[in-house]
Order: sequence, then C-alpha cells, then structure tokens
Amino acid sequence: MPFAVEAACETPLPLALAVRPALRALPSESFDFVPPLPTKFAPPELLPWEQCSPETLARVQGVFTDIDDTLTTAGAITPEALHALAQLQSAGIPVIALTGRPQGWCASIASHWPLTAAVAENGAVAMWWGDHGLCLEYAQEANERARNAERLAATAQRILREVPGAKLARDSAGRVTDIAIDHAEFTRLPEDRVQQVVDIMRSEGLAATVSSIHINGWIGSHSKASGARWMVQRHWGRVLDDELAQWLFVGDSSNDQAMFALIPLSVGVANVREHQGLARWPRYVTFSARGAGFAEVAQALLRTHSGLGGL
Repeated sequence: MPFAVEAACETPLPLALAVRPALRALPSESFDFVPPLPTKFAPPELLPWEQCSPETLARVQGVFTDIDDTLTTAGAITPEALHALAQLQSAGIPVIALTGRPQGWCASIASHWPLTAAVAENGAVAMWWGDHGLCLEYAQEANERARNAERLAATAQRILREVPGAKLARDSAGRVTDIAIDHAEFTRLPEDRVQQVVDIMRSEGLAATVSSIHINGWIGSHSKASGARWMVQRHWGRVLDDELAQWLFVGDSSNDQAMFALIPLSVGVANVREHQGLARWPRYVTFSARGAGFAEVAQALLRTHSGLGGL
C-alpha cells in the first residue's frame, strides 16, 4: 500500500526547525498487537553483557534503543551516552531511538543527537534530520488522529477525576497521538493507582503501557516494535523480520517488552532489574545502569566493529 501524503505539519514544533512538507502515514496492516500488562514474574537469570560473543556482535549492523533511563540518567542524557551515540554514528552503525516521549520533545533530540531516526509516542510518530530540515511522518492519517484526540482527552479527564494523585505528564503539550500520566518522573503514584490508570485506559478502548516514568495510552495497535519495522522499511527498504540477528536493542522497562521479544540480541541496562513485573526480559544485562549501561553496550559493539561501514 502506498503512503498517504499530507500537506503540512499540523502541530507546531518547539524549535525553529525547517520541516519537510511531505508527511506520510504508515499502512495500518503493519502494526502489531500490544499485549496487556503482564502478571508478576520473577526476573530470570539474565546473562552478563560481557558474555556476549564477538561472533554475535559481528553480525550486528544497527541499534534500536529506548531513551528514558536507558540513554538518560535523572532525566538528562549523560555525556558518556551521548559520546557513545556519536561514536556509533562515526563507525557507520545507525541508531534508532524508540520512545514513549512526545513528538514535540523528540523533535529536539532528532535534531541535535546523533541518531538516524527517533520514533515517538510508542510507534506513532517518526522523525529524522534530512537534507531539508526535520522530516516528520505519522503512523495514522490526519483525520484518524483528529477523531482519536477527542477520546484521548475524555479518557485523560476521567483518569484525573477518578484516580487520586494522578497528573498529566509535564510533556503532554507536545503529544499528538497519546496521553501520558506521570507515575515516577515528577509524581509518585503507588502501584495500585498505576494499575487503576491502566484499567481505565483499557476500559475506554486504549492500548496502555507503563514506562519507567509514565503510563501511556493511545488508540491503535502501533508499538515500539511496529515503529522499528517501519524505520527499517522506510530508510533501507528492507523487512526487519528478515534480518533480526543484524540488530541489537537496549531498553529498561515494561514498555520495552515488545522489543525484548522481537530482537534476539536484546540488552537491558542494569536498572531493568527494578521492573519486577516483566513477562518478557532481555537476554543480556549490563553491569552499569542507565546511560552508563548504554555506553557499555556501545563500547563492546565498537570494539568488534572497528571497521564496519554501516548498512
């Protein structure tokens, strides 16, 4: 199915950036199912990252990564994680960020961090810096996004009324296709209220997932995994599922489970152990947490791929 082309960007971006006028929508049949929150599972015995073999690393041609508490520490990207991204870029190894953060927030990182692309709002919005400025594409048509916005707003208001202490995430103004409730960034919601928020979202027909900081709800079956497939097809014209062994994923929390399940070479930064409710765990775990853990992954890859020319 061909992409549907829209006329212009409908949501102002927070930066004075040139935006390419052609925005596209991803065909809906490329989405994958977003599973419900898992019941509690004890974490399995995760393999130390240092045990990953050079032969396995030699096959890797690209990296997918979460952002919050994977690249960032205390809400900001660490110098070592930013340096690792730059080194990967210099080595010709593409890095695609997959996050629940909003379009407006990700427009800045897509413009300033050394990334091939960033997929925001759990697979709904993709962006990258191109020859003519910031390129922006959506996984849903404009009229579908407009219809969904009313339901999302109504669900958010219900949550704020019914769940004591619930607050919208502070980055909500930059969101286009979802809603986000803060549970651990600036507000602390106990586990039972987090579950109450998830239950309300699902009762209203939303997909829901819990990241290390937010509870995200959206309409549609897109996810980080569908976003990863989208970007491989969009940038290289290839099918991700045909080359899964050539990719590595780094994450840390519940909303990374679709990618932990999809990518065989999945790595959790050390703080992934804090999330006891995962049904899907990474194969490996780093010694270091958060941004330092990502840098640990990147250094091992770079040592093996010193001569890699990229995809």
